[in-house]
Amino acid sequence: MTLSPTVAVIGGGPAGLMAAEVLGASGAQVYVYDAMPSVGRKFLLAGRGGLNLTHSEPFDVFMSRFGERRAQLEPMLAQFGPQEARDWATGLGIETFVGTSGRVFPKDMKAAPLLRAWLHRLRSAGVQFHMRHRWLGDASFDAAALRFATPTGETSVKADAVVLALGGASWARLGSDGAWAPWLQGRGIEVAPLLPANCGFDGAGWSEHFSSRFAGQPFKSVAISFTDSQGRSFARKGEFVATATGIEGSLIYAASALLRDEITAQGSATLLLDLLPDRSAEQVLAAVKHPRGARSLSSHLKSRLGLEGIKAGVLHEALSREAMQDPVQLAATIKAVPLKLVATRPIDEAISTAGGVRFDALDAQLMASALPGVFVAGEMLDWEAPTGGYLLTASMASGAAAARGAIQRLGL
Repeated sequence: MTLSPTVAVIGGGPAGLMAAEVLGASGAQVYVYDAMPSVGRKFLLAGRGGLNLTHSEPFDVFMSRFGERRAQLEPMLAQFGPQEARDWATGLGIETFVGTSGRVFPKDMKAAPLLRAWLHRLRSAGVQFHMRHRWLGDASFDAAALRFATPTGETSVKADAVVLALGGASWARLGSDGAWAPWLQGRGIEVAPLLPANCGFDGAGWSEHFSSRFAGQPFKSVAISFTDSQGRSFARKGEFVATATGIEGSLIYAASALLRDEITAQGSATLLLDLLPDRSAEQVLAAVKHPRGARSLSSHLKSRLGLEGIKAGVLHEALSREAMQDPVQLAATIKAVPLKLVATRPIDEAISTAGGVRFDALDAQLMASALPGVFVAGEMLDWEAPTGGYLLTASMASGAAAARGAIQRLGL
């Protein structure tokens, strides 16, 4: 009797679980190892506000969200893309729907039922899980030996192939701490520095008065625009939140890669905040200039333009008392409040990370050239994407691609 080849999947996030699913279906004996007490912890956290599984926009538009890494990711997403992600969820008994933004969610908006159904399928396929197994990283891959720290002491296992899916370096308490980076570099695998992605920023220059009054409050129905020193631009409507030291939220996350890279290159980045994107500059100027009689300026701005609360507050941050009385300067600032940012928030707070194992260090099947039989998937790879379902879909797609590479190598 010929024994099935064994594959060790290290990391129990979406990329690792998808690799385990594809490998299990091939006839391999699959073992999933994770340092946490249970798998999918970041996956579950992402689902707290409604699990954004993927996005419904046309495939070409979907692929454009991956920027400079489109060429590397497109072959994987062509095999497991947005529609395949929805079909996969349906196969697990999870219905999906398209929200008003085009994002795709489970019908009940929850991650836990999907994860339970997924794990049931994996176990039924023979996948075995080993929790509280922290990979020690200094294993001799040449002998395919993997060393793990466990609650009962160190253990060593061997496998015919290995899929590494250890995540990036954000939310370390959920298991992805980036500790693998120096380990792989020590084995001759080039790793781009891990950086925060989909992150908040410090340095908006809030006064103590503004910070104490408005931290945690949202800027709604606004737009931001930014052009970096290389001429790359971003402009979009949406909303974000003021923090005690800066800004964060979905609209800021969408621009975070450009802002982060500009801060790295130039020391700061200044975006422009349009408080009234649905009104032209001419309309705003006319409203500001409209006679206000005995009304105060704040009452005038509230009645004519609906500017109050945090929007009125940020104008006082940007303009002196004298400048607030200049209709031309005030109107121009309403349409373009400058917010100077000087630093990203810490990487552990970021939704995701950029950087990771460079694609040049891997072959077309995601196998490390320096470590034959070792494949890399998920956020360990050097790519990034905005929120909106792109991160999750691409992580699963890369897990499936790494599994196909291992299957090909093992001759299954």
